[in-house]
Amino acid sequence: MTRRLLLSTNNHDKVREFQEILAGLPLEIVTPASLGLEMEVPETGSTFAENAAIKARAFHDATGLLSLSDDSGLEVDALNGAPGVYSACYSGLPNGAEKNRYVLRQLEGVPWEGRGCRYVCEIAMVDEAGRLYRCRGVMKGKIALEPKGEGGFGFDPIFHVPRYRRTVAQMPPELKNRISHRGRAGQRARAALERLVATDPGWLPGAPASQS
Repeated sequence: MTRRLLLSTNNHDKVREFQEILAGLPLEIVTPASLGLEMEVPETGSTFAENAAIKARAFHDATGLLSLSDDSGLEVDALNGAPGVYSACYSGLPNGAEKNRYVLRQLEGVPWEGRGCRYVCEIAMVDEAGRLYRCRGVMKGKIALEPKGEGGFGFDPIFHVPRYRRTVAQMPPELKNRISHRGRAGQRARAALERLVATDPGWLPGAPASQS
């Protein structure tokens, strides 16, 4: 029987990106929806890492499966790191165009050199034995002067990557998945999972972040 990996999220965009990043692994990738599991886990942590671990452990405890979760968001230098862990509910506006316009209004008058920002992604994995492991990815950029691009989701249309002279929303998926915060954290998680399935089923490389 193929070992199952539960992507512990109800976010369809995140599921799609993780499926692309983890494609080809000898694991059956499942989601809460595919299991008929209806769970909303409160994100009560004060950091991305804490929230990712809370969600991964909650889904593991509910299913007993190897579970992977992430918490990610945008940090803007001119906003003292906001929205940070509150990226999903920032300003009370729905994710998308309205929220992006809100960020742009907050940065009106801020010169290009002062518009630095970063995407941060923390991945937590809890194996069948209840051991917790972490992976982190960061992508640096600038808040664009206006939204550009139709791809991606969230803040992607206003996240400009100077090296590529385009926003994340203007990138093809294969490029985004290679250089993005989630792509970088996901590749580290992929490497750990490859070693996991190739060796002792209860083992992941490196010392556990915590252990039950």
